[in-house]
Amino acid sequence: MTASDLNVSRETSDKLEAYADLIRKWNPKINLVSKASLPFLWERHIVDSAQVFDLAQGGGHWVDIGSGGGFPGLVAAIMNAEDNRFRLTLVESDQRKCAFLRTVIRELDLSADVKPVRIERLKPQQADILSARALSGLSQLLEFANIHLSAAGTALFPKGERWREEQTDARKQWSFDCKDITSKTNPAAAILKIKDIARV
Repeated sequence: MTASDLNVSRETSDKLEAYADLIRKWNPKINLVSKASLPFLWERHIVDSAQVFDLAQGGGHWVDIGSGGGFPGLVAAIMNAEDNRFRLTLVESDQRKCAFLRTVIRELDLSADVKPVRIERLKPQQADILSARALSGLSQLLEFANIHLSAAGTALFPKGERWREEQTDARKQWSFDCKDITSKTNPAAAILKIKDIARV
């Protein structure tokens, strides 16, 4: 898979390619993605993140928590550059990864803010969109969403093959409206589109 597999402009495609090059350059130093997944960078990480952006409706404030190497936050920032529907905030506590995120934002002329703090110390963000990928279990993600999502906001959480189990466990503590969308990169995985979160 490459940028040509995405329905994006040439400029966006070029920026995604440049982002992939920066990941390959930095990865030996700070382990942005696992060494095993690096040969599958496009499918496993970039295309997987792009589908999250495609599910985000409307506009407003998008907060990506635990951004790491920028999935899906930096991919969203690159795709958002076409119409600037969202104001992007990337939250990451690892200072080295923050340096990488800021480098990509600067070199690719993106519009996004990096907050180098732990999520637990972040003041409530009132996000219209809240995303997190490979950060924690769904119950913990809902805890974060309950704090940082606006009342009408939507959480977008890509989840692996155990997403049904995570959802069952989460419902013991949380009430929420969830639409599960089959992942384009792994038919057994899903993106959970969640609204109306309340503690049980």
